[in-house]
Amino acid sequence: MPLYTMGKIIAIANQKGGVGKTTTSMNLAASLATLEKSVLLVDSDPQANASSGLGVDVGSVETSLYECLISADGDIREAIYETEIPKLDIAAAHPNLKGADVELLQMPQRDFIMKKLLEPVRKDYDFIIIDCMPSLGPLTVNALTAADSVIIPVQCEYFALEGITQLLSSIRLIKKKLNPALEIEGFLATMYDKRLRLANQVYDDIKRHFQELVFKTVIHRNVKLSEAPGHGVPVILYDGESTGATNHLALAREIIKKNAK
Repeated sequence: MPLYTMGKIIAIANQKGGVGKTTTSMNLAASLATLEKSVLLVDSDPQANASSGLGVDVGSVETSLYECLISADGDIREAIYETEIPKLDIAAAHPNLKGADVELLQMPQRDFIMKKLLEPVRKDYDFIIIDCMPSLGPLTVNALTAADSVIIPVQCEYFALEGITQLLSSIRLIKKKLNPALEIEGFLATMYDKRLRLANQVYDDIKRHFQELVFKTVIHRNVKLSEAPGHGVPVILYDGESTGATNHLALAREIIKKNAK
């Protein structure tokens, strides 16, 4: 286990949509900050849901991650906004970020642009969490090239493991060619409902496939978790006693313990 003298960068990725990437990104970041860690959440999804879910008025953002990525001398500090939670900042996204996948293809050292952007601020944070878009395009490759590790959310529903093989193949390729230090932080079971036989079956499948790489923490289906983003706050501010809040705090504690110096 490497000792991170600067912020550890964790990408949250799965090219399958609807698995809980943004929910995990927002609420893990908020939980780490609640536990007194300084955190930067990087919203690299053009839907900008992590940004709006943490209270950023996306329409009024002047400088977003997009401008930083496509500028030759981009400074990510210009896209960083404070949130309602002390110690939690966000590098905001904007819908125009969807054009970055095409524009990045034309740029020199295109796979290393996010890594270069994040290096100057690593020392300012304990953790940097990157919310990836549901694809394996240039933006996600940039995130995985910049990251020290990746969390892979897997929903406890039909076709849960669909596409995981492709994602793992991409991670191996990035590790081989772009980022030898990239590790899997863990597989995270999301949208779990213990009352459903299917959910239990899928969770057992996840544990059988990935064994010790599966987080002990499971994210249960929870109404408060779904409602919170509509109020522009993470679930820990919306309802700190809810299952969604306690699950993400448990995940944050598990990650802090795993990465203890």
